[in-house]
Amino acid sequence: MTSPSPELRDYLQWLTIEKGRSMATVEAYRRDLVALAASAGDYLSISSNELEKYVATLRSSGRAESSVARALAAIRNFYGYLFEEGIVSVDPSAHLKAPRKGRYLPKPLDEDVVGRLLDGINATDPFSLRDRALLEMLYGTGARVSEVVGLTVSDVDFDEQLAVVTGKGNKQRLVPLGGTLVQSLMAYLRPGGRGEFAGHQRAEWLFLNAKGGRLSRQGIDLIISKRALDAGIPRDSISAHVFRHSCATHMLAHGADIRVVQELLGHASISTTQIYTAVAVTSLQSEYQNAHPRAHG
Repeated sequence: MTSPSPELRDYLQWLTIEKGRSMATVEAYRRDLVALAASAGDYLSISSNELEKYVATLRSSGRAESSVARALAAIRNFYGYLFEEGIVSVDPSAHLKAPRKGRYLPKPLDEDVVGRLLDGINATDPFSLRDRALLEMLYGTGARVSEVVGLTVSDVDFDEQLAVVTGKGNKQRLVPLGGTLVQSLMAYLRPGGRGEFAGHQRAEWLFLNAKGGRLSRQGIDLIISKRALDAGIPRDSISAHVFRHSCATHMLAHGADIRVVQELLGHASISTTQIYTAVAVTSLQSEYQNAHPRAHG
């Protein structure tokens, strides 16, 4: 591998030390900028037209748009640095247009696929009881994985069939719990379920790992992988966010008001649970019971 030019070496050092970029990011930028030099020549003599031709070549080469966008970001950031440092008097990348970013939404699972996955978990041992309740929670509430990780036992109100979910910015909201989810949670919380993980510890978290600590995002990802494999579902088609997206998609398909779905997912501007009036909660619960595929146990 040839040594990088002094300009590139200094830039990569600046990215690492001054900007605190990760090793992976720095290495990706290095590859993109080395490829630019291999194609277009010396960095300091490349013109705007040559940069535009190079980027056009990247786009026509069949590379993924995300890969082209990253290369373009590397080029623009590099020349911005060179210009700010006075190494070049004109920024040749100034007029390069960033590719339009499409809004990516994961493909929701079909309802029968979700049913096959959840109902296929033979919830008889502590791990299966936990995993069934966990996946039912992800799909049943549409909560973010970070929100599910942060749930405590006291956040669940079985009498009202509601849970307090703490979202972004520590904003709280009430979410209804469907019948199937309630049954799975109660089974998990009975003797032989969650208690087997907690042991003699006073663990407040709802979902625990094998050592009695809070289940992590990575732990949830591993559970999803295992259960998807057991159900014969392609791993790349399912994630915690896919459960959230599937919940919203299926509720809308069953006639739920979009504003209700926004509240359920935490997209509405709700600061605390006190903002909910009794009527609002009743309305949310009613819509949920009518629209969520697994609202009735």
